[in-house]
Amino acid sequence: MPETPEHPAAAGRRFETVLIANRGEIAVRIERACRDLGLTAVAICSEADKEAPYGKTMASFLCVGPSNAAKSYLNQDAILLAARLTGAGAVHPGYGFLSENAAFADAVEKAGLVFIGPTASSIATMGDKIAAKRAMMAAGVPCVPGPDTALPDDPASIERVALEIGYPVIIKASGGGGGRGMRVVPEAGQLQEAIALTREEARKAFGSPSLYMEKFLEHPRHIEIQVLCDDHGNAVWLGHRDCSMQRRHQKVVEEAPAPGIAPDIIQPVGMACVEACRQIGYRGVGTFEFLYENGAFYFIEMNTRLQVEHPVTEMTSGLDIVQAQIKAAQGHALDLAQGDVACEGHSFECRINAEDPDTFLPSAGVITHLALPQGPGIRVDTHIRAGYKVSPYYDSLIAKLIVHAPTRAKAMARMCEALAGTEIEGIATNIPFLRALFEDHAFARGETDIHYLEQWLKLRRTAA
Repeated sequence: MPETPEHPAAAGRRFETVLIANRGEIAVRIERACRDLGLTAVAICSEADKEAPYGKTMASFLCVGPSNAAKSYLNQDAILLAARLTGAGAVHPGYGFLSENAAFADAVEKAGLVFIGPTASSIATMGDKIAAKRAMMAAGVPCVPGPDTALPDDPASIERVALEIGYPVIIKASGGGGGRGMRVVPEAGQLQEAIALTREEARKAFGSPSLYMEKFLEHPRHIEIQVLCDDHGNAVWLGHRDCSMQRRHQKVVEEAPAPGIAPDIIQPVGMACVEACRQIGYRGVGTFEFLYENGAFYFIEMNTRLQVEHPVTEMTSGLDIVQAQIKAAQGHALDLAQGDVACEGHSFECRINAEDPDTFLPSAGVITHLALPQGPGIRVDTHIRAGYKVSPYYDSLIAKLIVHAPTRAKAMARMCEALAGTEIEGIATNIPFLRALFEDHAFARGETDIHYLEQWLKLRRTAA
């Protein structure tokens, strides 16, 4: 690994052992990055994951609580104790669980450890959707029409805001995420009921009833821009992804680059994201999420963590994003400038889930047979093997199938072959659903938006 300059405070950020505060395929992915950097990886687990095969690749594998995630993977005190017992100098939160919890990031740093991610203040700023929008507007990042303030309590004032924006509008929880805490309001007569329902949902789910309002875009695509930053004020963006294929606001298939977007349209948006990172003092990896409609970008939120779909950007950029994230946490300066970033070819990622391909109900059980595709341009990120018991306690994601090829058409063909060559028995998976999706003509032509998959599924159910 070539030596890179260090931040003046980097001596206090050096570490040799990383505690992985997560599970499944992302734990495997982080362990590999640590190994390639010459670092020791230790990890936590719950009672349900004690026999997980990836535990054998860790220098230590400590059980921190029962199967219930609230008492294990979300138990901050237990995780910090595990770090102390294993001699870890840093904590990598992966994604999900505590990865975007500002209080946890702060607790890690106060314990004398390094949090592999942005500062607690950056997480807090970008986690509050109103504060995030205000920061992005100040940096020149294009945002969805609507005020950068919370909605007032007065019904008449709320109605005036909606009229100024123009119907349809969308109501969102300030602290929301993951597709929760939002409602579309097509006309004025439905506004007050939507406000009341969303406030209560926000209070229960996120601990705050604060809401904001934006214009609802009817046929947008979901476009992401990946950024990488260090403590020296350096930042780059690593191309863009299309994550429009969503079911119930959850991504199913991702690709890079987003098809049909000219470089001269995306380039100023990417540079605005870089400038925003510099203004808020962002460190590590992050993702700016946008809605894209009629040639215009509209910022919706920033994810202050590693994304599930980071492999498609790794495949097109040729960069190891997880290694770069760890090196940034160590205080190293970026060893590349924007001019060094060259994205080539096309990549797709399919999320392989343990679920019924028709009803999407989770499928727990023992994997009795497993055969994974191999060959040029094919990558599988997974933690499973034959004999592995899929738990009912956590997210149904069991593998990520990623392909890369010189063109989008060739990448689609390669994914079709890879899906056909993936055999998982003993449980139900969504592979038949994914194979059907990759045979869809509109998807093949790139003529989809964030609502397309739901409509496609509805037509399939009707036809059946």
